[in-house]
Amino acid sequence: MSEAQVVADLTAAFETDPAVRWMYPEQTGYLRHFPTFLHPFGGVAMHEGTLDWAEGGAALWIAPGLAPDEAAIMAVVEASVPASRHEAVFAVFKAMGHTHPEDPHWYLPVMGVVPERQGQGLGTALMRPVLERCDATGTLAYLEATTERSRALYARLGFEQTDTILVADCPPIYPMVRQPRRG
Repeated sequence: MSEAQVVADLTAAFETDPAVRWMYPEQTGYLRHFPTFLHPFGGVAMHEGTLDWAEGGAALWIAPGLAPDEAAIMAVVEASVPASRHEAVFAVFKAMGHTHPEDPHWYLPVMGVVPERQGQGLGTALMRPVLERCDATGTLAYLEATTERSRALYARLGFEQTDTILVADCPPIYPMVRQPRRG
């Protein structure tokens, strides 16, 4: 697996994601900027070895105590989103930041499966290793779902919706927390 393959899979997986396409509505802009956005948003998982990948999908997990590179995210947004939309996009990220649990937690900023592999259990398989680690160590898991389909998957895996982020004209984003399972 190469970083380029992970980025290619995630770019294909998020091509129709409502929140991502709200940020990058034009296809050429999406294809040009989303891969760049992935690096500060979930790249710490690539560098820390906390990503799970299988052909057609990836889960970029961020370990407790680490976080996405907020300054780099802001720089990418400033460079890739029209200035007239900066306030709304930054407001969405600010709202997302307020929903994170205060307790130590594994954060899943990005998990995606290419369309032709969806519905085959790959998403569940990509998430299972860290969820098992959370159960073994008694650690929370946290993510934001951006589609009804992903929200349903995460609910099947034990995540519970804690809020609904509704900012500007961005499609809803659903923060979800999973309590560790015992024995």
